[in-house]
Amino acid sequence: MRIEWSCEKISSMGIYSKELRIRAVDAVERGIPRKDVVETFSVSLTTLKRWLRKRRNGEDLSPGTSTGRKRHILATAEERWALWEQLEENDDATLERHCEIWEERRGVRVSRSAMSRAIRHKLGWTYKKRRWVPPSETKIRGPLSGSA
Repeated sequence: MRIEWSCEKISSMGIYSKELRIRAVDAVERGIPRKDVVETFSVSLTTLKRWLRKRRNGEDLSPGTSTGRKRHILATAEERWALWEQLEENDDATLERHCEIWEERRGVRVSRSAMSRAIRHKLGWTYKKRRWVPPSETKIRGPLSGSA
């Protein structure tokens, strides 16, 4: 038996649409093996079981609201530009100093880890410095090197 479907995710976070949830549960209730439903709809067995339990208990299959925390930095495009300018103005500042500057200018306290994620992962800014290489021993010319 072939199942017609479309995998509609609301976001990249794995929030599946209500329609997809209903189709997957209906497929199991029509007698299609759970293994096939899991493969067809690209969901985990645990997720499918949770949806089936909700249907059994008469609960709605709609996606819930996100429990994630509110972003304190880079929530808007304007904040992205503000941080970028801050980095350019203070390119030699430490993470701690960038947190202090952000709090002074924006009035929002940001942890070092949040600042680091914002700088490195969201903006792609790196603190990579050029590697210092000691001078070669063979290139040193002096009174003891044999060349005068």
